[in-house]
Parts: sequence; structure tokens; C-alpha cells
Amino acid sequence: MMRNINFFIHNRSDWPNFTWDNDSLMTLLGSVRNAQGKLIGKMESIGFELRNQASLETITLDIIKSSEIEGEMLDSKQVRSSVARKLGLDIAGLVATDRYIEGVVEMMLDATQNALQPLTKDRLFDWHAALFPMGRSGMYKIIVADWRDDSTGPMQVVSGALGKQRVHFQAPPADAIEKEMLQFLNWLNTNYQIDAVIKAAIAHLWFVTIHPFEDGNGRITRAISDMLLTRADGISQRFYSMSAQIRVERKQYYHILEKTQRGSLDITEWIQWFLNCLMNAINASEKTFEKILFKHRFWNENATQSLNERQVKLLNKLLEDFKGNLTTTKWAKIAKCSHDTALRDIQDLIQKGILQKAASTGRNTNYILVELSLD
Repeated sequence: MMRNINFFIHNRSDWPNFTWDNDSLMTLLGSVRNAQGKLIGKMESIGFELRNQASLETITLDIIKSSEIEGEMLDSKQVRSSVARKLGLDIAGLVATDRYIEGVVEMMLDATQNALQPLTKDRLFDWHAALFPMGRSGMYKIIVADWRDDSTGPMQVVSGALGKQRVHFQAPPADAIEKEMLQFLNWLNTNYQIDAVIKAAIAHLWFVTIHPFEDGNGRITRAISDMLLTRADGISQRFYSMSAQIRVERKQYYHILEKTQRGSLDITEWIQWFLNCLMNAINASEKTFEKILFKHRFWNENATQSLNERQVKLLNKLLEDFKGNLTTTKWAKIAKCSHDTALRDIQDLIQKGILQKAASTGRNTNYILVELSLD
């Protein structure tokens, strides 16, 4: 049996006059702002090249995870290559990218690199067109670069089998979107007295509630959040991923969204959740930071070593995204060489103190990087 679908937050007579308890948020907001400042300060201390690497990895992660939330798996190498090209970064291993990924990257980079520009109806339409360059969502033709028209029924978020669906949310009708979006955009482009992080939380809830497009609303919602968080940080480079953290907390995210959209216009609890998620995202960025610093130290320590192209390629894989254990067979497959050549490459790296045999875990011998010196 469907729950009542006639009353959501946007049906209230005082919509969208959101309220929140500033006093209950100040301590948490202060902690988030402090964490943002520390992270940016740390990144500014590591130098231009490493800062670019950290931003590249973060933006790539953000784009991949935002699509994952919607059940779409993007090719990470294509995303990273597209981001690097558009940011003008000279990195190794660039690959060709398809039109769809180019569009997703263009939207995200416009949101963050041009964060201080006003968000307008035309800009949103450009983002939507970039997300759906072929005018289709999967197999289905959709309205692109324009508001939805509800020709197939009201915009609903539904789960469950046919006949037993549960309506989690129903958006405002299509004929109200123009007015709703005008009000939203006017608010977003003004009201500078609201802290930018709080504004990001409100804008996220407000836009996803209007749900103005036939598809792509979630990704555009998160792009708007990133745009406002970029303003809050005061720099265009990105060092933490809100989308990656929402992906981790996806179950809680949908729960608090549904609860808020069926509640009152006091959205204190939603903002608290958003701030906690943001704090977790900032803390999680330490892993990206540590990976980049480790790779930098590794190549500095081995700068004088004479290595062939195969060895450089495999070592970079070990330093970045290698899955499973490194064996001679895997080396040969990845490097496209013979088993004997792979073994010679590995033995050479062992002699140079770069690789070592791992503790025995079976019939195959596995190899790992030698720990770096602490000097």
C-alpha cells in the first residue's frame, strides 16, 4: 500500500521559508570550518605540482562517485584523463575519452573552476545538455536542456515491485517549476549573509526537492553543492569529495532526505547531517593526500635508479590503483612481455632494493614495494 503522496515539504503553505537552529549548529560548523582551513593550509604547503595532483585525484574521485550514486560506473582512466586535459595538467598515461564522460567532466569543472559565477537557468541547461549529449538516458529519449513536463506522470522516487510500490517522494508539478527555480536561483545568487557551507546544505535539499529535470537531478544537485563548497573554501582546487562520502553514507543520505522532505521547514537535522558528512569527507581526504606524498617520496628516493619503461609503468600501478597481488604472470600480462622478461624486470628491482618478496601466501610468489626510509 502506498503511503500518502499528497503532502511533502514543498506542499506547505510557508514553503520554501526554511528555518534552522543556529545555536545548535555553531559548534559543528566551527569544527568543519576549522578542518577546511587546516586542509587547505596543508595543501598550500606541499608545492604547486603536488597540489595539482591532489586536486586531479579529488575531482576524478568526485565525478566517479557522483555517478556511482546513480548506479552508473564510469571508466576512471577516462575521467582522470579528461580532467587532466581540461585543467592543462601534464601527466603520463592519458587515454582517449568518450563524449559522455567529456560532458560529465565539463559540468563538474564548470561548477568548481567557475564557482563565483552566478548560477542561471541557461547555465543549468548547459550542464544538463553536457550530461546527456545524445538526448537519451540509457535507452530512453528524454527532455534535455529544459525542465521536465511530467507527460508520463508526476516525478516520483519509487521503490518496490509493480503494484507494491512505495513512493518515497513526489516532486512539485511541472507547471510550478519555472516559478520554483526562479525563486531558488534568486536566493542562491544573493543571501550572502548565510555561511557558504550552510548555504550548500540548504541548496542541496532545495534543488533536489524541486527535481526540475527529467533525469540527472542528483548529479546536478551535487555539482551545485560542490560549487558552493568551492566558494566556501575560497580556492578553485578541490581537496575533498562530498560525493565520495555521500556514496559511503548513501543509506543514511536517502533516509535523512526522505525524512526531511516529509517533515517541517525546520531543517536543522538535515543541515547537521550534511555538516557531519562534510567533516567525514574532509577527514577521508587524508588518504588521497598520503597516497600522493608517498608516490612523491618514492620517486625522489629512486630518482637515480636506471629503470626501463615496463618497470616505471608497473611501479606507478603499484603506487596508484593496483588490484590484488603482484606476480610474475601479472607483470607479464600488464607489461605485454614474456614471463622471462617479467622475471628479469622483477629481479632487477629486487637487487636495486625497490621490490621484495612478500610473505608466502600460496604457490605463486608475490612481490611488494620495499618500505621507504624515513630520512
